[in-house]
Amino acid sequence: MARDQIDMTPLKSRHELVAWLEAGAKPPSEFRIGTEHEKTPFTIEGRRPVPYEGARGIGALLEGMQLLLGWDPIMEQGNIIGLHDVTGGGAISLEPGGQFELSGAPVETVHQTQSELMAHLAQVREVASPLGIGFLGLGMTPSWSRAEIPLMPKGRYKIMTNYMPKVGRYGIDMMYRTCTVQTNLDFSSEADMVKKLRVSLALQPIATAFFANSPFTEGKPNGFLSFRSEIWRDTDNDRSGMLPWAFENGMGFERWVDYALDVPMYFVKRGERYIDVAGSSFRAFFEGKSNKLPGERPTLSDWANHLSTIFPEVRLKRYLEMRGADGAPWGRLPALPAFWVGLLYDDVSLDAAWDIAKHWNAQDRQQLRDEVPRLGFRARIRDRYAFEIAKECLALAHSGLRRRSRVDPSGRDETRHLEPLDRIIDSGRTPAEELLEKFNNGWQGSVEPAYDEYAF
Repeated sequence: MARDQIDMTPLKSRHELVAWLEAGAKPPSEFRIGTEHEKTPFTIEGRRPVPYEGARGIGALLEGMQLLLGWDPIMEQGNIIGLHDVTGGGAISLEPGGQFELSGAPVETVHQTQSELMAHLAQVREVASPLGIGFLGLGMTPSWSRAEIPLMPKGRYKIMTNYMPKVGRYGIDMMYRTCTVQTNLDFSSEADMVKKLRVSLALQPIATAFFANSPFTEGKPNGFLSFRSEIWRDTDNDRSGMLPWAFENGMGFERWVDYALDVPMYFVKRGERYIDVAGSSFRAFFEGKSNKLPGERPTLSDWANHLSTIFPEVRLKRYLEMRGADGAPWGRLPALPAFWVGLLYDDVSLDAAWDIAKHWNAQDRQQLRDEVPRLGFRARIRDRYAFEIAKECLALAHSGLRRRSRVDPSGRDETRHLEPLDRIIDSGRTPAEELLEKFNNGWQGSVEPAYDEYAF
């Protein structure tokens, strides 16, 4: 999750909210790729959750990373909760259950994403190994109960933990037990944003199937291929989902602002203090009518923070965030930005991807979204299997990346990062189905071997 913003300019008009989003537009020559990934820390001995405190805890891990990297610490109430690279723009942050997240710097090519990732994992290993900490590359913790997982010392998470059970069955699981990989991409104009948002929303379940990687809960198969994706179907439907209105006429920055104004808030941040306003609307706050903060008006910072607490399948900030994929082992992580860059950053592929999805209605899109967590590639939309669509999208991603022709020092273009997805299509199976086969055969009904085979 992003660092909480600190621009304290009070807001006067709705136009400022729209302008803040519009300011994200940039010429295609300045398009960048941001990749964020989460991984679950575990104690190498005993394979337990890692507490924040102590000489071998998450706090010690962050302090070690700070010494190694020289990045600025992000502090809250005297605790180190993250690191920020002021020169390159990358950051390390903690999710509620200690999931360790790298928010990558904005880079120009998928090759640079891969280099950044390799460097990060080498640095993390250097600091974590002496502490006896390993990291797991799955979409969900395969063996721990909710009660076993420690809470990280971040004020916003306390507020969310109290609020989540009021609005859905799985919010606590989402916070404490899941991991994702996410790609953030740019747009050049309002029309470009709308087109990319629609294509990526409609096709997000296809990415979910490619990356489905969370078939276990508390040591047993849970009946899903991506239980992480299923969890989002009942976390908080006021702030998640497939946004059917984004496909209606009149979609643009203003429409997103109107949506966001009515999404219930979690918190307002003042200095280091988080004020619990959970459940109240930003619109009331904006009009000076918040019953929790009577007479106070929001700042640009409050707006940016609020936008970061909205969790649809694709999220608009000053860029678009692809949010449908499960966390994965290191070799598969660069495949996510490669897939979306190939589809969205090449106009020919973008048009062809829209041709695939433009005839679907809201009900079609929702049905695909609802079926993929359980069925993966066997989910259907109208008369087609997700597998056929995935194969078509992968071909478009390949041709989009070939036309981009960004080559690495060995002269290879970015299509090489799609190889893990090529293998998945060749096998016809999601990664989760491979995991389940291992569980039923070589692993002899235990998830423990995952801590070796799927560790970073």
